[in-house]
Amino acid sequence: MKKSARKTPIRRALLDESELLARVADGLGALKRAGRERFEREIRNTFADSLDLDEAMRPGRDRDHRWEYLLGHHASETVIAVEPHSAAQGEVSVIISKCTRAKEQLRDHLRDGVKIAKWLWVASGKVTFSGIEKAARQLDQHGVEFVGTRVAAKHLPAASASGNARVANKPSRTRKK
Repeated sequence: MKKSARKTPIRRALLDESELLARVADGLGALKRAGRERFEREIRNTFADSLDLDEAMRPGRDRDHRWEYLLGHHASETVIAVEPHSAAQGEVSVIISKCTRAKEQLRDHLRDGVKIAKWLWVASGKVTFSGIEKAARQLDQHGVEFVGTRVAAKHLPAASASGNARVANKPSRTRKK
């Protein structure tokens, strides 16, 4: 994957010694074609970098739930997580588990103070929830937002007024091991 010399949101969020750094791509380069199509065309160029977290975390975790992507949003200078996944009532617990596991898996890779700004679930096909309100409430309790079939501008973090990264994504030191 193409590496950039500039410090993009995901690259800033990761520890210098994290093996995930080598897998970060510019723009939406780490997303599979089907993944890119889950984003409205007009926002695709708002991402500075991306990471296929599912593939990066697969070795040794074949049976674990893994979140699909991390994206560095340029305007807000934050990192968001996106999971394209079938949208049915029975999948809510799977999404919650994926989010929980991803947070655990990322713990040793993120700099102190870095938080994922948003956890977004985008439908990979038809939406077949029997009770969207109940599902939304469950997801909200775990910090996940269901966005429907496309990620749109309204789902992204607001741009930083000063142009700087949010404090949570701009730590000044690295974690000591």
